[in-house]
Amino acid sequence: MATEVVSKRKQFANQLMEAEESLIGMPALTSAEPKLTVEEAYLIQLENIGRKVAQGQRIVGKKIGLTSKAMQTLLGVDEPDYGHLLDRMVIENGAAVPKQKVLQAKVEGEIAFVLKKDLKGPNVTTLDVLQATDYLLPAIEIVDSRIQDWKIKLPDTIADNASSAFYVLGGKPTKLEDVDLELIGMALTKNGEIVNTGVGAAALGNPAKCVAWLANRLADFDIPLLAGEVILSGALSAAVEAKEGDSFTVRFAHLGEVSVRF
Repeated sequence: MATEVVSKRKQFANQLMEAEESLIGMPALTSAEPKLTVEEAYLIQLENIGRKVAQGQRIVGKKIGLTSKAMQTLLGVDEPDYGHLLDRMVIENGAAVPKQKVLQAKVEGEIAFVLKKDLKGPNVTTLDVLQATDYLLPAIEIVDSRIQDWKIKLPDTIADNASSAFYVLGGKPTKLEDVDLELIGMALTKNGEIVNTGVGAAALGNPAKCVAWLANRLADFDIPLLAGEVILSGALSAAVEAKEGDSFTVRFAHLGEVSVRF
């Protein structure tokens, strides 16, 4: 039975990798395996992250998803999820997303934490996160799903590395003491028009709380957050669809701005 489970995990990992490389969406994993659990989905994610690392990519951080109550309600869950950030996912501030690299992209504005100390759960607190943070940066996450038409359940997005594709960091490092994480405001513009606004409290009440959740959740897999890693702490508003020719800028009070083109 255990062998069958491992075989199925590798099969799903293969399908997700093929969909990512071909940019042809695949049916949801949960349509083929309705009983796929969250823990199994994380192991599928780790399978493909391990493959990419073996191919020479480097893990440079983590991303947290589903931090808003609205998104949790939509997927019928009561906690966030997470994915890994790799060095090949970085887009320079103001640059363009490579053509033929995304399938059905969306853009989110987030606060990035850059760590100066390791964090390893369990029992990591919000205060621990604040003490371990070197500085904050404005960030854009470009999410994408290898599942057709974003018809996902929680295990689908987790297995798919939390539906991540690329991310962009702004160029103004800001110390924590210079901002109020809960009240910090954000405006997301698409082609020059504001399409979304949000505040720090939209991410579990405080983005630092999201990072603490992540450190504790990763302890289940004996994975630490490491000094120097970038942690995308979760979207402060709904994701916005992106098409070729679109340009996006996210502006944060006190943190500055970050932009990307398609």
